[in-house]
Amino acid sequence: MLYKLKENKHNKSKKVNAADKGINESCGVFGIYAPGENIAEIIFYGLQALQHRGQESAGMAVSDRENILVFKDLGLVSQVFNKQSLVPLQGYIGIGHTRYSTKGENIWKNSQPLYCMFRDEAFTIAHNGNLTNAEEIREEQIKKGIKLETTTDTEVIASLIESSGKANIEDAIKEATDRIRGSYSLVILTKDKLIGIRDPHGFRPLVLGSLKGNYVIASETCALDIVDAEFIREVDPGEIIVIDKNGLRSQMLLPVERISMCVFELIYFARPDSYIYNKNMFEVRHKLGEELARQYPVDADIVISVPDSGTPSAIGYSAASKIPYAQGFIKNRYIGRTFIQPTQKVREIAVRLKLNPLKDIIRGKRLVVTDDSIVRGTTSKKVVKMLYNAGAKEVHMRITCPPLAYPCYYGVDMATKKEFIANHRTLEDIRKYLNVDSLKYLTIDSLVKAIGEPRNKFCFACFNGDYPVQIPKNYKFDKYSIDNKEKVSSNAWEK
Repeated sequence: MLYKLKENKHNKSKKVNAADKGINESCGVFGIYAPGENIAEIIFYGLQALQHRGQESAGMAVSDRENILVFKDLGLVSQVFNKQSLVPLQGYIGIGHTRYSTKGENIWKNSQPLYCMFRDEAFTIAHNGNLTNAEEIREEQIKKGIKLETTTDTEVIASLIESSGKANIEDAIKEATDRIRGSYSLVILTKDKLIGIRDPHGFRPLVLGSLKGNYVIASETCALDIVDAEFIREVDPGEIIVIDKNGLRSQMLLPVERISMCVFELIYFARPDSYIYNKNMFEVRHKLGEELARQYPVDADIVISVPDSGTPSAIGYSAASKIPYAQGFIKNRYIGRTFIQPTQKVREIAVRLKLNPLKDIIRGKRLVVTDDSIVRGTTSKKVVKMLYNAGAKEVHMRITCPPLAYPCYYGVDMATKKEFIANHRTLEDIRKYLNVDSLKYLTIDSLVKAIGEPRNKFCFACFNGDYPVQIPKNYKFDKYSIDNKEKVSSNAWEK
């Protein structure tokens, strides 16, 4: 689905069965300003590196200083783009996006980048995050007679820019960011500029890199690595970066009252080879496992993980406890969405399709099993049952975060409050429900200790209900039914 400016009128609405969707976290954004480079190919590889952040749609926009071309569709990066579709995307400035729909349906018109107009000049925008006041602004814009074509928060931001009375787009963007609340890491493309913005709380990551003297902006450092760009620094919370023919300009756009990076970026959202706060995510998760071993030791024969997100912590638990690490499951990495309706039987088969226990490793053993989180407990219960069926003697579950009890309003598609198992059951109740011999979670203090950064740098709202940005009383989740989903992205980097 390629269009130049606003010529496309055939945007199909390909809906995905809600029951086939797994809980996920956010989106990935990528931007590049690189005269003389084949930037469409670079964006393609950058988006592939960010595929773990969103698997529903992918798109890119490219400018040659005269025209902006956009190509996007539903599907994985490798499904949306090929050699033929990349050829027309000629230019030296571009942005890309991989989407997971935390707000708005997974239909074509909600895919990004969004194509927009400001004072007869085209621009495109891509967004990672979730606004808490999007509905309020949407209603205001509609009352002004402004037509909104999508159901995304991103279009709310774009509409504020489009309808601004400011003389230039940079001032219009600044005006828009003064209105919006919540989490947002943005890349914006005009005909001659690349702009990156991070919200004043720094909920979602955004990094700046250098490629042969040019500039790259991305959600994670792993995307810089894949295109052979050098990491310069993280974009600061509240900062806007503007890159054009005169180079790079930076300005603190909004006052920073409280930095609140989502702690789940470090627990498992970010790829294990990415860096946040100059810390490698694999090493952070290794230390989470070490901390679990120190605080909650147990006599066991081997340590295994629920792959892949639990693996670094399992290795860390093994290192600290001196209990051997072993691979307890084989993961099928080629499972897509099932076309069969999600009956209970199909859900159980789906878990077995994804994970198959190694019986000869497990049989007769006392197991320590590490995982990143428990939401409803349904998948964890099935995993435990599989281990016992494979001959496990004991199962001791260790979780690398505190119990989840509150929903996220900043871009993580979790359960509603009443669906969290930890919200209405005691630790002992959960242990019995899972049928494990012991169950332990890391505390917030232990989590902070393992990460090695001050507590006041992070958002822990899903654990303690302390929301950094006020949530409107009439806030509505518009997500699909999630009765069949259990984890908050159990394997965020291996979808």
